[in-house]
Amino acid sequence: MEVFNLKNNKVEFIELYPFKVEKEIQEIIEKNTDTFFRLEFVRSEFPIGEFRIDTLCFDKETSSFVLIEYKRGSSYSVIDQGYSYLSLMLNNKTEFIVEYNESLNRTLKRDDVDWTQSRIIFISQSFNAYQKNSINFKNMPFELWEIKRFYNETIILNKHISASKENINSISTITNSPIIQSVNKEVSQIDEDAHTSKTDKEIVNKWGELKSKIQELDNTELVSKRQYISLVYNTKILCYFNFRKNLILIEIIRGNINPDGTTSKNYFTINDPEKISSEGSWEWKSGVKGTSYKIKLTNTSDIDYIMFLITQKFKSVAGNRY
Repeated sequence: MEVFNLKNNKVEFIELYPFKVEKEIQEIIEKNTDTFFRLEFVRSEFPIGEFRIDTLCFDKETSSFVLIEYKRGSSYSVIDQGYSYLSLMLNNKTEFIVEYNESLNRTLKRDDVDWTQSRIIFISQSFNAYQKNSINFKNMPFELWEIKRFYNETIILNKHISASKENINSISTITNSPIIQSVNKEVSQIDEDAHTSKTDKEIVNKWGELKSKIQELDNTELVSKRQYISLVYNTKILCYFNFRKNLILIEIIRGNINPDGTTSKNYFTINDPEKISSEGSWEWKSGVKGTSYKIKLTNTSDIDYIMFLITQKFKSVAGNRY
């Protein structure tokens, strides 16, 4: 990737400023886990057994632990290390909960954690083709992110996106490993098919129409979680899609109303002349709450009008750039 600085319609090439050691990357990530990944930082260099986890984080949205590992070079297997670390965590759940509570002065309980949503984020300045291909399955509990630094102090993070429809459990050469088998029994990454499978075909067709329009929004991503699919702009959640048998419930994030009647900083007011939305609220398993505008997508819904409402939220977050 090449980066240029634009001034008075003239461009100036910005040179890459590579990181010399992993620690430089680690320090930047750990100070910005919420900004980069919407994760709560727990601890750096967490020792467990014979291993040491580079960065331990917690995902409040899914109420699950996330491990971050930093790599230089390409002489390691993402699959082998990833599953070894997940197995280590699943066999030492108490230690992770104790570390979370002691580091953050919280009272997280074992049953509060959704271990099925556990995952690992690998961060490197580059990954080779073998490493990228090794996670090309639709339900892998791993993410690969390439990080680049430039001389103007710009940082770029790119996530490797798999387009594969193949389920890792169908690959016997991989799942013959006892460690992988044990992890896959407990860790289950949810994809879009798991949501649409319980929804009527007519509604799924409507969802396909809406999704094609949503994908035209720059810098957005549809992220599948256990209970919903979320639409994310950079690291900010715009709305949730909850799949039911006869409809899809869309919750556009509104913001919070404080006890004194004032609203949160980024409070969003929708322009809905047809009045198809209703006021609602949402709550993550971790207890994080917010208010929303609820919209029902049915087989008679006007997709263009629903997209008009979603785009309002997108523009309110993206600002004057769109």
